[in-house]
Amino acid sequence: MEENLQPKTGKLALNYGLLTGGIMVLFGIMLYIMDMHYQRSWTIAIVNYIILALGIIIAMVQFKKLNGGFLSLSQSLKAGLGVALIAALISVVYSLLLAYVIDPEMMDKSFELARQELQNSGKLTDEQIETQMEVGRKFAWIGYPVIIIFNLFIGFIISLITGAFLGKSKPKE
Repeated sequence: MEENLQPKTGKLALNYGLLTGGIMVLFGIMLYIMDMHYQRSWTIAIVNYIILALGIIIAMVQFKKLNGGFLSLSQSLKAGLGVALIAALISVVYSLLLAYVIDPEMMDKSFELARQELQNSGKLTDEQIETQMEVGRKFAWIGYPVIIIFNLFIGFIISLITGAFLGKSKPKE
C-alpha cells in the first residue's frame, strides 16, 4: 500500500523562514558594509519586503508542489505567516546584534542623521528637535516589536493574495 504523506506547513515555514531571514540578514550586512545601515529609506524597506514576499511565494509554490498540486487558503496562511514570523525573528536578532554588539554607535548615528534632516527641513525649532530626539531615544526599543508585527501583516496580505491565486482544493471523496 502506498501511503500519501501530506507535507507539513510548519516544517516548510521553518525552512523557508530561515532561508528568507538569512537573505534579509545578508542584505543587512551589505548595508552595513556600505555604511547605509542607519539610514531610513523607503527603498531599503521595499527591498526587505520584496525579499519577504518572494520567500513566502516560493514556500507556497513548493508546498503546492509537494501536496500534489493542492493548496488551501488556510494552508497558505499558515505557511506564509510562519515564514514571515521566522524571518522577522531572525531580522530582530540581527538588528539587536547590530545595534548593541557590531555597531554600538548605530543609534547615535541614526539619531544624528534624523536631527540633520529635521534641521534642514526648517519646520521645527531647535527645542522641538531636541524633544523629538529625547522621545525617540526613550522609545527606540519599540522598533523591534514593530518589525515583527509589520512582517506578520505583510505576510498575511501576501499569503492571502498568493493563496487566492495558487489555491486549489482537493476534490471531496
